[in-house]
Amino acid sequence: MYRTQVTDLIRHERIRTTEAKAKELRGMVEKVITLGKKGTLSHRRQALAFVTDETMVRKVFNELAERYASRPGGYTRVLKMEQRKGDGASMALLELIP
Repeated sequence: MYRTQVTDLIRHERIRTTEAKAKELRGMVEKVITLGKKGTLSHRRQALAFVTDETMVRKVFNELAERYASRPGGYTRVLKMEQRKGDGASMALLELIP
């Protein structure tokens, strides 16, 4: 489930999920983007082992690595939203910083 959500976050650059999942996903996405910044073949294979879509790995290594080249970390942001109506779970918006 987390692998799919990381892939979707890279694809759409913003997802809506529960607050607990958003906080957990933040570290996973930042590790994948850090692999993209390093840019070696070994790091690309490590990212391919985690991200489910090869085109999203290309996006990480080409587009996102260039965007965050001068940034030492903190590529994501978690914004709290209203509670979900069905069960009252606290929701959050997880997005990549532009």
